[in-house]
Amino acid sequence: MDFQDFKDRIPKLKKIVLPGEKAHHKLVPGNRIEEMRNLDINSLKPNKAGVMAVFYPNNFGKAHLVLILRKTYKGVHSNQIGFPGGRVEPEDENLAQTALRETEEEVGIPRSNIEVIRELTRLYIPPSNFWVQPYMGMVDETPVLIPQESEVERILEVDLDHFLDHSNFVKQELSTSYMNNMIVPAFRLNEQIVWGATGMMLSEIREIFRKSF
Repeated sequence: MDFQDFKDRIPKLKKIVLPGEKAHHKLVPGNRIEEMRNLDINSLKPNKAGVMAVFYPNNFGKAHLVLILRKTYKGVHSNQIGFPGGRVEPEDENLAQTALRETEEEVGIPRSNIEVIRELTRLYIPPSNFWVQPYMGMVDETPVLIPQESEVERILEVDLDHFLDHSNFVKQELSTSYMNNMIVPAFRLNEQIVWGATGMMLSEIREIFRKSF
């Protein structure tokens, strides 16, 4: 998709009713859906975080999306694919500011260059006890992407048409933090398997785009 075509869709993307859990559940293993429905999240006192799905033109004017491969560390999200983002800090005015700040820190896009298009459906992540607020954002010009040395192993630049191609929706056997050798729905993007919370957020983004055609 040409980036101009993407920009032309923004008014529609802003108005589409969020599919929310219906879209999230497409990326959740069947036996986990009921568990998530029965959670009393507020009682768990979750941490809060903001993440940003940033769209931009590559050097050829094609719409792309930024994802990151996190470094290996002692934590539940070690070496996983995710959006730029992270936990709320005291200086953040709101969760959108959290997502913008973290995006600047993790991939080098100045927060002042990012136009926030809309917020998406908040998502709870049980393994890390985070309640994450995702946003869609846009950068008008091709950014210089710089991975944060301490946290980001690699930046993935995903072509929007590649992401929207249904053939990249797959079933994959994985060992997760809560079960071994589990078949999970996922996306195959840039030869990487994207599943879990990031996959759920991507599923909602994909549904929004489908409704914009």
